[in-house]
Order: sequence, then structure tokens, then C-alpha cells
Amino acid sequence: QLQLVESGGGLVQPGGSLRLSCAASGFTLDYLSVGWFRQAPGKEREGVACIVSRGGSTNYADSVKGRFTISRDNAKNTVYLQMNSLKPEDTAVYYCAAAKWIATLWDRQYEYDYWGQGTQVTVSS
Repeated sequence: QLQLVESGGGLVQPGGSLRLSCAASGFTLDYLSVGWFRQAPGKEREGVACIVSRGGSTNYADSVKGRFTISRDNAKNTVYLQMNSLKPEDTAVYYCAAAKWIATLWDRQYEYDYWGQGTQVTVSS
């Protein structure tokens, strides 16, 4: 069964850090591009970051540049999202997604073939 499972979410104070993990089972992430998306209550799902399958280049939303880092460990079949200097506006359910091929824009949901169930991140004092 093809599956993506996110973990690492939780409650953190403003200025704190969290590391999210996206583990794949039933398939390998080596040749897939992997993105992180988030959806806050009452808002549309938005792209946060993406790591491309070949070359490992990365893309970030302007709102998280300099604070979030996406990386991958092919040996563990896992992609990570390191989130530093968290703000209350980062509160959302975070989803990882994998794409066989990104034809146009990395932050478009329709580019992705597999999705995880999401993990809640809450930034609050």
C-alpha cells in the first residue's frame, strides 16, 4: 500500500522550533519531488516548500524563507521540514505530498500524486 505518513507536529511557543517528518511506505521517494503544504482554519491549502527529485534543489514560500528548511534522507525514505522561529501564523495542519513530475509550479496541489494525512502544528504562548 502506497502511503505517506507525517509526524513531528505539536504545540510550540512563538520563536520555537519543530521538525516534521514525512515517511513513505510502499514506494521510494528517491525519484520523486516532495512538497510540504499547510492549511490553516478557514484558509486554502498553500505550498510551503518543495525538494526536487533530481539535484535536490529546493523552493520555499516567501512567508517561510530563511526560517524553514526542507531536506531528504533517501536511506530512510524520509523528507523533513525543519521549522525555526515559528510564528502564530504558522499554525496549520501540515501535509506532505509526492510528485512523479512537476510540470509547472511546485506549489500547485494538482502536481502531486500522493498525499499524507497531515499533522497539526500549533504555535501559541
